[in-house]
Amino acid sequence: MSRKIMIAGNWKMNCLQKEGTDLAKNIALNVKKNKYNCDFLVCPPFTLLSNVKKALRGSKVSLGGQNAHFAEKGAHTGDVSPQMLKDIGCEYVILGHSERRTDHKETSALVAKKAEAAYNSGLKTIICVGETLEQREQGKTIDICSKQVKTSLPKNATAANTIIAYEPVWAIGTGKTPTAKDVEDVHAAIRQVVAQKFGTKTANNMRILYGGSVKPSNSKEFLSLPDVDGALIGGASLKSEDFLAIAKSVC
Repeated sequence: MSRKIMIAGNWKMNCLQKEGTDLAKNIALNVKKNKYNCDFLVCPPFTLLSNVKKALRGSKVSLGGQNAHFAEKGAHTGDVSPQMLKDIGCEYVILGHSERRTDHKETSALVAKKAEAAYNSGLKTIICVGETLEQREQGKTIDICSKQVKTSLPKNATAANTIIAYEPVWAIGTGKTPTAKDVEDVHAAIRQVVAQKFGTKTANNMRILYGGSVKPSNSKEFLSLPDVDGALIGGASLKSEDFLAIAKSVC
């Protein structure tokens, strides 16, 4: 089954206006000049969405938010609704990132509620799952990730509106990575869970990204695995040359 590679950048809480705009312009210019056989996505902080959207114009690089509330509007100070993201030009939103699950105590049930709201607003989701170091050492990786997939994806998730990102919590920003076999085993298990819940056709078409200290030096190894359909990149997405080098390694 052919699934187009997705190279996605999660800028997290980084970049002020000039830095973020310049980064987006550099990525857009390179993507315009070169023929990559993959999809591109950047997810800057909320404060940069408008400027980054302008910088990406005409480049075929999609824009995404890093989080969204499940409500359409209301008394939710500090939150942003899916409709607001759609209105400013976003096509995607990241949900359930481990930093949200840990720092803000977000549960898989809440992630599923947010995802359903995102679909209703016309957004596509990247739903994140992953285990902690303690859970990995206890041999619970597959069980934890499988449970998160089952409970984080709402019943109306499809291969067209949903991407899953496997991000081992202990590998994010640490420079540590699982082996290629470990990554493939988890991705294959995730795809099996999707098949059980949504059917084989959906599972065969749904993209599953890997994230966790992805960089140019290891991207080809990970992104060449059968069940890995791209990368959700953190630190390396803040340097256009690194972000694009990852794309060049497989696209």
